[in-house]
Amino acid sequence: MTDSSTTLRAEPTIYELSSPGRTGVTFPDPDVPRVKLPKNLLRKDLPLPELAEVDVVRHYVNLSKYNYSVDGGFYPLGSCTMKYNPKINEDTARLPGFAFTHPLQPIETVQGNLALMYTLQEWLKEISGFTALTLQPAAGAHGELTGVLIMCAYHKDRGDTKRVKMLIPDSAHGTNPASSAMGSLEVVQVPSDARGNVDLAALKAACDDTTVGLMLTNPNTLGLFDEHLEQVIKIVHDCGGLVYGDGANLNALLGILRPGDVGIDLMHYNLHKTFSTPHGGGGPGSGPVGVTERLADFLPGPLVGIVEESADDEPPLFGFVTPKKTIGRVKAFHGHFGTLPCTGRTACVRSPSTPC
Repeated sequence: MTDSSTTLRAEPTIYELSSPGRTGVTFPDPDVPRVKLPKNLLRKDLPLPELAEVDVVRHYVNLSKYNYSVDGGFYPLGSCTMKYNPKINEDTARLPGFAFTHPLQPIETVQGNLALMYTLQEWLKEISGFTALTLQPAAGAHGELTGVLIMCAYHKDRGDTKRVKMLIPDSAHGTNPASSAMGSLEVVQVPSDARGNVDLAALKAACDDTTVGLMLTNPNTLGLFDEHLEQVIKIVHDCGGLVYGDGANLNALLGILRPGDVGIDLMHYNLHKTFSTPHGGGGPGSGPVGVTERLADFLPGPLVGIVEESADDEPPLFGFVTPKKTIGRVKAFHGHFGTLPCTGRTACVRSPSTPC
């Protein structure tokens, strides 16, 4: 133990370890002619530390230990940044055919990419019981906003223009109210009951003909599966609202419950949480949105689809299709395509009826 007068000295910096003449690496002779850079591009003095290779390696390894990481130990929360991602899935995303394509290439030259996106759409629909799906949203909260816009477009298309409020349980994911507010909706908080479920009496009192819908996280942020899930959904549907499922905790449902089967109308998937997309350091994420049949026409477009069937055993021609009443694009090009190849490996395993 140390008293308050003790000063703890930090490890020496690489500048303090520097010693004139030490070399960490020796570059080979260039195989191209040497050229002199213009003097105005060169610094007069560049006081970089002079270190042996082992000093540099130890310095960065020691720095890496300051942050707790999933590679170093168990992490009890559901943070996507701290979720383990199999390294082979990251290698998959770096395969040249995926990594070196360009979103503006002609579709004839990227049929493999489009086939991957189409197949992933089908797997994600099957896993959660939805009819249609978009891969465009760039992250979970972006998927939420996309869902809010779809819900509003659905009501507007039916001439139901007085629906202006979104119901959000106090146990919901924290981005739900922000996404609803960004969609210009009034946010109404619904309290929990003594067991951590949505309070049914409070929900009934809040539901009326101005309700756009309910954004529900299940299991919720208390880690509890709502005991009255079907009743919650029925109450919202009875007042003409839609039920949005926040996919942040979808890990707990896979293989047990398909949200679309119990009446949830739309939901985003956090590919960087539930599957194996790398997400350390804040990105990139991916937040596809699945919807039931009555909302399929409002999905953002374009979607990847089969534009021409082929004879015999030849693969079909993949291209882009636009839903009839689309809310428009929500992301440039095809979303975060680089996250999709490594997602597919895990989604394939989780799909109950689709062979890999």
